[in-house]
Amino acid sequence: MNAYPLSNLAETLIPSEIVKLGAAIKEKIKAGEHIYNYTIGDFDSALFPIPDSLLKEIINAYKEGYTNYPSAEGELDLRIALSGFLEKKEGIYYSPQEILIACGGRPLIYSIFRSIVDKGDRVIYPVPSWNNNHYSHFTEAVHVQISSTAENNFLPTAAQIAPHVKGATLLALCSPLNPTGTIFSKEELEAICDLVIAENESRPAGAKKLYLMYDQIYWTLTFGDAHHYNPVSLRPKMKEYTVFVDGISKAFAATGVRVGWSMGPQELIAKMRGINSHIGSWAPMAEQKATARFLSNEAEVDAYLQHFKSEVEYRLNNLYNGFIQLKKEGFNVDVIEPKAAIYLSVQIDLKGKKTSSGIVLDSQERVTDYILSEAKLAIVPFGSFGYDKESSWYRVSVGCCKKEEIDTVISKLREALQQLS
Repeated sequence: MNAYPLSNLAETLIPSEIVKLGAAIKEKIKAGEHIYNYTIGDFDSALFPIPDSLLKEIINAYKEGYTNYPSAEGELDLRIALSGFLEKKEGIYYSPQEILIACGGRPLIYSIFRSIVDKGDRVIYPVPSWNNNHYSHFTEAVHVQISSTAENNFLPTAAQIAPHVKGATLLALCSPLNPTGTIFSKEELEAICDLVIAENESRPAGAKKLYLMYDQIYWTLTFGDAHHYNPVSLRPKMKEYTVFVDGISKAFAATGVRVGWSMGPQELIAKMRGINSHIGSWAPMAEQKATARFLSNEAEVDAYLQHFKSEVEYRLNNLYNGFIQLKKEGFNVDVIEPKAAIYLSVQIDLKGKKTSSGIVLDSQERVTDYILSEAKLAIVPFGSFGYDKESSWYRVSVGCCKKEEIDTVISKLREALQQLS
């Protein structure tokens, strides 16, 4: 606590756990260690560059003088391009008036929470999940956490959600899910939609709705027979109650380009626009113009996604196979088959084991430190995503993974596991 206290929010906000882990990694790198850093949900631009045509369009847009403030709701040509893109790729229609542009997904999530949630309102969200706990804290909401399990691929079920919908204001879901790389099945998402519809239809006129925030920022990155489903396609009635979070950051490895969008009921989008206007969270005009032109070129989009997805899938599958091999060898590890996004869910259950120097790994934090120190592998525990701090499950991100390093990573992890007793 500061000698002179600041706001209650500032004094009680929990710092990013991933940033804390990142500081430890940086110290090791600074000391000359080679660390395989699979913690960040970002991309090494040398391995995963943004589409060449998008890069050219950004440069052209700046040369053309698009350096002014953009429209508060986002440039009209981008919202028109998005309307067509979403209808063609997802089969859902949103007019330009139902779309809001911002500088990535974070300010959109913030404005969704701020537009819907009052102090004391109940927000339902699963753990592990990315930052829902922090956004709920921003709005002084009542946290209704649903702890999901490996048996359900760490996704909440309709049965788990059902007891909590009465009187709730927001249900925050993400699919494909960060941190797990897993996706809702059609049947499970339909059941969740039916819960939301039934709850809203039971509420008296003038009462607050139960909205579903559906973060689908990774929806283009599905592999094998996996298929991404969205609430509005499955249940058209859900268009009244759903607000999406989406953007180019993960679909096109463009995390730093900062163009995100929400689609939702027009009256909600208008309120979100007002909040975003006050905090100035617009995407730069040049990047908006460039994204509009890029998304309108279907052949360029499809060609990029085909190559990009194959590169991500290769890394995920090879790491998955490596963990399966370690499991077959009798080590206390497990892994969930990758379905989507850039993440792999792995279990490294070493608590209670003793190192060669006699140190007992008596907490998951010590297990994480051991993996980092001995295997040189940096991964994020699910405890950093609101889950049980002593959970032995981790997120592995392949955005900075070099293909030629995968065998070495598995080998080093094997050696670290062999040293334990």
